[in-house]
Amino acid sequence: MKIRLEEFRNRRKMNQRQLSDASGVPQPMISDIENGNVQNPTVRTMFRLAKALRCLIDDLIEDDQESAKGA
Repeated sequence: MKIRLEEFRNRRKMNQRQLSDASGVPQPMISDIENGNVQNPTVRTMFRLAKALRCLIDDLIEDDQESAKGA
């Protein structure tokens, strides 16, 4: 499973600090998610990020089967 947070954040032309302010998720946590240091963020964290990015949680998650199709 891959979290596509950076992709959606860039689409919204937001930096990590702006996303943190909009979502209430600490900026270091956003950085850790984007860098793959946090593999399974909580549902609450994902909900807050998705809401701030105006997308669904499902949009932010790329499962292994989707990755394999693109390879």
